[in-house]
Amino acid sequence: MEDLQQYYHAKKGKWVDAEKWGQQSNHFFLTQLAKAGQLDSYLFRSVSYIYFRDLGRNITSPALQKRITDITKDIKQYLNSNQQQVSFDMAELYRIAEKESLEPVFFWLIDKLKWISAMLPEGLDKKEAKRKLIKIIAGVIIHEIEELKEQASPSVRRERLDQAVRIGYYYGLTYPLIDDLLDADLLTEHEKRVFASFIRQTLLTGKVSSIKQTDWQEANQSFMAAVHQELAEAFTYLKENQSIERQQDFLENAYLFFEGQEQDRQKRLDQADYTNEQLYLPVILKSASSRLIVRSFRSFSEDDRVEENMFHYGIYNQLADDLADLTEDLANHNVTPYTYFVTYHPQQPELINPFAMYWSVIYYFIHTMYPEKAEIREIILDRAVNGLKRLRVRLGKERYQSFMQQFSIDEKFDQTLEKFVKRTKNVAFFDKWMRDQMLETLGQNEQSKQQFLAKMQTTKVHIEGYLSIESMENTLEQAAGYSLAGSAKRLRPIMTWIMAKEGFGLSEQMILPLVKSVEYMHTASLIFDDLPSQDNALIRRGKQTLHAKYNPAVAELTGLWMTQKAVEEQALIKHQNPSLVLELIAYSTRITQEMCKGQWMDLEAKAKQLSLEELRKLSVYKTSLGFEASLMMPLILAGASADKKQAIKRLAYHAGIAFQIKDDLLDLEGDTEQLGKPAGLDQHNQSATFVTMLGVEGARREMWQDYLVARDCLAFLPPIPFFRQLLDYLLFRDH
Repeated sequence: MEDLQQYYHAKKGKWVDAEKWGQQSNHFFLTQLAKAGQLDSYLFRSVSYIYFRDLGRNITSPALQKRITDITKDIKQYLNSNQQQVSFDMAELYRIAEKESLEPVFFWLIDKLKWISAMLPEGLDKKEAKRKLIKIIAGVIIHEIEELKEQASPSVRRERLDQAVRIGYYYGLTYPLIDDLLDADLLTEHEKRVFASFIRQTLLTGKVSSIKQTDWQEANQSFMAAVHQELAEAFTYLKENQSIERQQDFLENAYLFFEGQEQDRQKRLDQADYTNEQLYLPVILKSASSRLIVRSFRSFSEDDRVEENMFHYGIYNQLADDLADLTEDLANHNVTPYTYFVTYHPQQPELINPFAMYWSVIYYFIHTMYPEKAEIREIILDRAVNGLKRLRVRLGKERYQSFMQQFSIDEKFDQTLEKFVKRTKNVAFFDKWMRDQMLETLGQNEQSKQQFLAKMQTTKVHIEGYLSIESMENTLEQAAGYSLAGSAKRLRPIMTWIMAKEGFGLSEQMILPLVKSVEYMHTASLIFDDLPSQDNALIRRGKQTLHAKYNPAVAELTGLWMTQKAVEEQALIKHQNPSLVLELIAYSTRITQEMCKGQWMDLEAKAKQLSLEELRKLSVYKTSLGFEASLMMPLILAGASADKKQAIKRLAYHAGIAFQIKDDLLDLEGDTEQLGKPAGLDQHNQSATFVTMLGVEGARREMWQDYLVARDCLAFLPPIPFFRQLLDYLLFRDH
C-alpha cells in the first residue's frame, strides 16, 4: 500500500489523458503529448520498460540510462520528422532495410509473409499472424542490436541483423503454424494429436520428424504438407544458427514452451477439479521458456541476472496478458488462471487469486529484485495501471467493476488501486501505442487493398461494354473485337477513367472516348508484340493470340486499324476549347510513334547484351509511355498545369519501369494460368530483361527504387487514394 501511495503522489499534476485521446487518434495523442511537453518522459519511460521487461536489463545503471536517453532522442527526432506518426508502410520499412544494406532479407521476408497470407486457410487470423510475426522479429532485432558493439564492422552488423530477421520469423512461426493451428477447429482431434506428436518428437530428438499424407483428411493434406515443410525449414535454421553447446538449451526451452502450451490447450473450462499446480505450472513453463529460447542464439554480455530476470518477467507478462484477454478467453472457453478463478472460486476457495499472484510478482520486482529503486517502481506500477485502464475502456465501467470485485485482494488495496485507475492519466506506453498503430495499419492496408480491387472491378464493369467492337461483316472489326475480349485487366483505361473523373471532374461524355482510345492503342500494341516476327506468343489474355486465331497478316492490319480507331474516338470529342482536342490528338499520335519505336528497339535487343540504361530506355518505350498516355490525356483535356504534366511524366516513367521489372520477375517465377500468357517466354526468346541482367535480387532492388520515386510523384497530383493503391498493386501483384 505504501508503494501505491508514493506512486499516486508522484502522479499528481495535469497530464494528457491517454485514455481519452488514445481512443480518438494515435497521431493526435502524440501531438498532444508534444504540446504538453510530456513526450520526452513518455518515450523515456516506454524505452526503459522495454529494456526492463523484454531485455531483462538493470535500467538503473549509468551506462544504460545514457543508452535509453539516446534512443529516446532518436525516436523523438523520428516522430518529429514524420509529423508524430510511425509508418508501418512497406516503403518506409524498405528504406530502413536499405540503410542497413538488408535488402536481400527484406525481400525474403516479404515473400515469406506473402506466403503465410496465401496459405493460411479460413479460421486462422492472417492479420494477427502477421502482427505476431512482425512483433517477434522486431524483438529479436532489438536483442541483436543491443549486443552489437559499436565497433562492429558493417559486414558483421549486416550479417547479424540478417540472421536476427530470419530467427525472428522462424521462431515466430510457432504462433500461427503451431499454437493458432492447434487452437483452431481446422484439424480433427486425431489430426491435432498427430501434429502435436510430430512437434514433440522433433524437439525430443533434435531431428525433424516425418508425417504421412494419410495422417490428414483430404481437405487438409496440401495445407499440412506446406506447414510441415515450413516448420522443418524453420527448425533446421534455428538449430544450425547457434553454438553446439547451446543447442540443448534451445531444445529444452522449446520443449517446455510447447508442453506448457499443450497442457493448457488440453484443459476444459467445464472440468471443475484442476489444482493450483495444474493451473500455474504451465503458465510458468511457457512464459519463461518462450523468452529463454531467444537467449540460446547468442552469448549475451550482460550480468548473470538477465536470465533470472527474464524468467520472472515471463510470468509477469503472462499474467498481464491473460488478464487483458479475459473476456475473449471466457467467450472461447479457454482455461487460464483468470477464467478458472472467475468460474470456480466460490466453490473452490483454495484456488489462488491470479490477480493477487500478479501483484505478488510486482511486489517481488519492487522489493526483492530492485529494492529502493524508485524508477523501477514507477515504471512497473505505471504499466500495471495502464493495463487496467485499457481493460476498463475495453470492458466498460460496469463489467470492469464486476470483474475487479471477483478478483478482490483487500478492500483498502482495491479502493486505492481503483482510485489510481480512474485518476491517473500519464501511464500510456509507446509499445502499446505501436501495437495499436500496427493493428490499425494492417487493417487499413487490407481495407485499402479491398477498396482498390473493388474499384478496379466496378470501373472495369462500367467501361467494359463501351470497349467491345462487334461486326458481322468486317473481318478486321471481328478480329479487333476478339483481341479486345478475354481476361484483360483494363488497367490503362481504368487509370484514365479515375484520373479524369476523380482528379478533374470531366464529364462521362468526354471521358469515354479517352477510355476507348487508350484501350485501342494498348491492345494494338499487344497484337504487334505477339506477332511471329516479334515475340511469337501463342497465348494472350487467356486465349489464342490474334495471329494464331487468324493469321499474321490479319493481325497486322487489325493493329493498324485499331490505332486509327483510337484517333477517330479522340477527334469526336466535343470540347469548349477545340485547341485542347488538337493537342490531345497530336500527343496520342506522337505516343503511338514512340511505342512503335520501342517495339523496334525490343526486336533489335534480342540476343544482344544491353546496358542497364538501354534496358530502362526500352522499358520506357514499351510500358511507361502507355501509362503516361493513360494519365496525360485527361490532364490535356482538363487544361492542367505544366507542373502536373511533368509529375505525370515522372510518375509514369518510374511506374512503367517498375511494372516492367515485375513482369520480368513474373515471367521467371509466375504461373502461366495466372499470367494469361506463357511464363518463361523471355528466356525462350533470349530477351534482355532486368532479371537476366541484374539477377533476381538486383532486379527487385531496381524495382523498389523506381516504385519509391513514383510514389513521391503522387504528392504533385490530385489526392486520389486509388493511385497510391495502384502502385502497390503493380509491385505486389502475382499476374
